[in-house]
Order: sequence, then structure tokens, then C-alpha cells
Amino acid sequence: MKMNKEIDESNFHSHLRKRMLQRGISTREIKTTIENGWEATDAKKETIGKVYVFQYGKTWEGIFFEEKEVTVYYKIESDQLIILTAKARYGNNFTRSIKK
Repeated sequence: MKMNKEIDESNFHSHLRKRMLQRGISTREIKTTIENGWEATDAKKETIGKVYVFQYGKTWEGIFFEEKEVTVYYKIESDQLIILTAKARYGNNFTRSIKK
């Protein structure tokens, strides 16, 4: 999905900003995941899930990680993107899938 406009607060479910901070996820990472990620097979019915692996090369909570896998779950209602939640896993050698 190519974003025609910048993601703004109207796109975020009310609890998401707090979760992003807790999980170390930026707005840029959410946008990149939606635009370039592959399908998250665990998305619930009527929800779209996308996964993307970023090169990280930083410390998170005192441990160094090479990569960060971000998964974003969202839906589209009346042509409005609504980002429901996002999660991150930190590690190395995450499985990657090619976008179809």
C-alpha cells in the first residue's frame, strides 16, 4: 500500500502512541512497514498485518541487537487508514518474506 499522505494522529488508534514508546517503534518504521512489508499471517479477520525487518545495530534495554522486526496491524474504513497496533521483536537473522 503506497501512502498518498503522511501518517498523522488521525491514523492512530487511541492507545497506540503509548505502545510505540514502550516497544521502541517510530512513526517512520510504521510507515515503512505498511508500504514495504510482507503479509503478517497472524492478522485477525478484517485486519491487515504487515511485517518488515530493519537493520538496527543498537542497544535496546541494555542488549545489543542487529535487527528489529516490526509488525503493524491496521484496517481501512471509509478510505481512512486506522493503525490498530504495532509490535517489535529485537534479534538477529529474522525470516524475511518477499512482498507479493
